[in-house]
Amino acid sequence: MFKKNFITGLLVLIPLALTAWVLFSLIQFLDQIVTFMPDHLKPESLVGQNIPGFGLVLTFAITFIIGVVANNFFGKKLINIYEAIFNKVPFVKSVYSSIKQVSDTLLTSSGKAFNKAVLIEFPHPGTFTFAFITGEPDDKITAKLKGKYVNVYVPTTPNPTSGYTLIVPKNKVIELDISVDQVLKYVISMGVTPPKKKK
Repeated sequence: MFKKNFITGLLVLIPLALTAWVLFSLIQFLDQIVTFMPDHLKPESLVGQNIPGFGLVLTFAITFIIGVVANNFFGKKLINIYEAIFNKVPFVKSVYSSIKQVSDTLLTSSGKAFNKAVLIEFPHPGTFTFAFITGEPDDKITAKLKGKYVNVYVPTTPNPTSGYTLIVPKNKVIELDISVDQVLKYVISMGVTPPKKKK
C-alpha cells in the first residue's frame, strides 16, 4: 500500500515539478534581457526592486511591436534592405538564409514542416520508427537517384528536437492515420504513451 501511494505521488509530482522548472528556467533566461537596458529604465530604478518575469513580458512586447512594424509597408522595405545587405556577406548569407528558411517553414501557416507522421525502416531493415515528412529533396539530389524520394525527420527519444534527417524512397514510407502531436508524445514518453488515430 505504501509503495502504491508513493509511486502515485511521484506520478503526480514529477510532471508538475518539471513543468514548473521549465517555466521558471524560461522566465529566468528571458529576464536576462533586463541587463541590456539603461540603468534608469530597469525595474530596480523605477519601483525599487527587481520584478520576476519582467524580461518575459518585455520580450513578448518587443516581439509584438517588431511584428507590427514588419507587417506594414515601411517595415517590409526595411527587411528587404537588411536582407539584401546580409546576402552580400558570404558567411552571414549562408547562416541567415538557412535559419530564415527553417523558421519560415516551422512558424508560417504555409510551412510544411512535420505535416505528416509516417513509419520507416530505421536504423536497419526489419526495425521501424516514426518519422515526419518535411518535404522533397532538391532536383540536383533526385537527379542522382532512381525513383521518387522524400525528406523525413526521425526524432530521438526522449528529446525529439535532436534526430536524423534522411532521404527515403517514397515507396518505403508507410503512411499513418496518426497526428504529429500523438507521435511526439509517444517519442517523449519512450513508447509508454501509444499514439491514437486521428478523430
